[in-house]
Amino acid sequence: MKLTDKLFLIRFNTDKISHIKIIDPQVCLQNEDRTCTRICPTHVYHWDEEEKRISVGYEGCVECGTCRIGCPHGNIDWHYPRGGFGVYWKNG
Repeated sequence: MKLTDKLFLIRFNTDKISHIKIIDPQVCLQNEDRTCTRICPTHVYHWDEEEKRISVGYEGCVECGTCRIGCPHGNIDWHYPRGGFGVYWKNG
């Protein structure tokens, strides 16, 4: 089974308040590595070349925490969503 097929099995109860924040947008602008856009398994982070910023689609976050560990600049403020919100697994 492909990763995209597995991700289809995940369901979310999306909060209106994001549990992910880019701490300093200037860090992402100055450092072209933008690791978070490559390491997130669900592609929550996207570099918008036109606006010169990273957009965060927190609604699709699977709460693995890879981004906060993988950002070499420590520029991601990530915590679990409020109780009752976030990811829940359709098949267990």
